[in-house]
Amino acid sequence: MSASAESITAQSGTSRQSAAARFFSADNRYLPPILITLILLGANLSFGLLESFSRTALAIATAMGCEIGLTLLIYRKFPNLASAYITGISVGILIRSPEFWPYALCSAIAITSKYVIRWRGRHLWNPSNLAISAMLLLVPEYVATLMIQWGNAVWPMVVIWALGLAIVYRVKRFHITATYVCSFVFLSWARTFFTGHSFLAEVAPITGPMYQLFIFFMITDPKTTVKPRWAQCVVAGLVAVAEMILRLAENVHAPYYALSIVGPAALAAEIYWTGNRRGRGQRAEGGPSKD
Repeated sequence: MSASAESITAQSGTSRQSAAARFFSADNRYLPPILITLILLGANLSFGLLESFSRTALAIATAMGCEIGLTLLIYRKFPNLASAYITGISVGILIRSPEFWPYALCSAIAITSKYVIRWRGRHLWNPSNLAISAMLLLVPEYVATLMIQWGNAVWPMVVIWALGLAIVYRVKRFHITATYVCSFVFLSWARTFFTGHSFLAEVAPITGPMYQLFIFFMITDPKTTVKPRWAQCVVAGLVAVAEMILRLAENVHAPYYALSIVGPAALAAEIYWTGNRRGRGQRAEGGPSKD
């Protein structure tokens, strides 16, 4: 092989590697939508996961429509819709209702919360987690949540977990998922002393599609997690502890409520502490004062 041919081959290989690296990089906002779509397709083909495709489509359309409308209204620009797609499809998968309107309302609450419930320029709640929690609290007679397990069909779970773990590793959120999973497994064992259930019965929920959405998308949401790596692990562990307490109180919606309580509290504490520290630094340097 000539030197030029070898050079072309090497460049081609490098180009393919760089393209793959870009696709699996933290900057690729389309990786999470791809993963969540795979979860949807795999679980629906195996178990009939969805209430109906039309309800899920309504949730997605509402989320994307609200995102477009609010972004144009407030920021005068067209948004990237990857986040809204994830929110809409999460709502379509996770809630159960014989009616259509809860899907639209839940998506609308989720997207609107990002623009309305803000403190110092940041929103505190994961949008879909907040909206689902609100629906469960406000209209429990119309809304339930996904409770399907994979059962004996191991391969869909293995594929989704492999893809999910690979992606959260690439986007530098693997430690959050790993901390939560390890905490959940340990606390499942601890719960057996209180409930009298077997360890397998206590740990089984984490194998279901609902928990896969929870651990890959909700608790790892970059916009609503604290910044230090160690603090992210602490918060993930605290969410698992709060969930255990709620489970012992026989709350079937424990993961949603646990994240709704612990996540925003941790983020608010970080925002408050960071703001105060920045203010002290400015005063020490002779910056703006209140006098």
